[in-house]
Amino acid sequence: MKKVYADAKSALQGLLFDDMTIMAGGFGLCGIPETLIEAIRDSGVKGLTVISNNAGIDNVGLGVLLETRQIKKMISSYVGENKTFAKQFLAGELEIEFNPQGTLAERCRAGGAGIPAFFTKTGVGTLVAEGKEVREFNGEQYVMETGLFADLAVVHAWKGDTEGNLVYRKTARNFNPMMATAAKVTVAEVENLVQPGELDPDHIVTAGIFVKRIVHVPDAEKRIEQRTVRKRA
Repeated sequence: MKKVYADAKSALQGLLFDDMTIMAGGFGLCGIPETLIEAIRDSGVKGLTVISNNAGIDNVGLGVLLETRQIKKMISSYVGENKTFAKQFLAGELEIEFNPQGTLAERCRAGGAGIPAFFTKTGVGTLVAEGKEVREFNGEQYVMETGLFADLAVVHAWKGDTEGNLVYRKTARNFNPMMATAAKVTVAEVENLVQPGELDPDHIVTAGIFVKRIVHVPDAEKRIEQRTVRKRA
């Protein structure tokens, strides 16, 4: 089965529909599937529930979907860098389901592993636990969290082969590996695309069985979310 598509638009053909749930990998602007996100914007699909650690920044990453008001709900951990997000949320135009960051990562991992729910101490006695089951284990209180599974996962990899085996580079290996396993269909954008057998098997993070479609993005832009420089002497 051919997995490599000519561009992001064709890689997403037939996968998008209104009111769907999408997982988007990345942390801040590191390892985000920017090309695929822009193709989702261009498709015009709306009413999206997006599972992502954060919401990008204004006009970059998921920020472009907020600008066009295609997102109705975010399931996230940190969204503090996006003014558009804050404006829509405070106006009651955007739903948000906040998660502690480790809990969000485990919810994605659990979804990919077929685990419907799990218990964690994180959030017990706080707003995070409101409306959720709390149970005692060994004298300690734990809150139940459900696994997450999406209609579509879009991820970004530094290197991959045409069979869908993926390698992530440094901190871009964040939410991408878990999310790649936790959706009905995973589409990956890959910076360096090679032939099967060219990857060291020990370096592969995401096995090709999880990836259905691939788009080659050799000129992916590496943005800096918060630029910090030292003062000149």
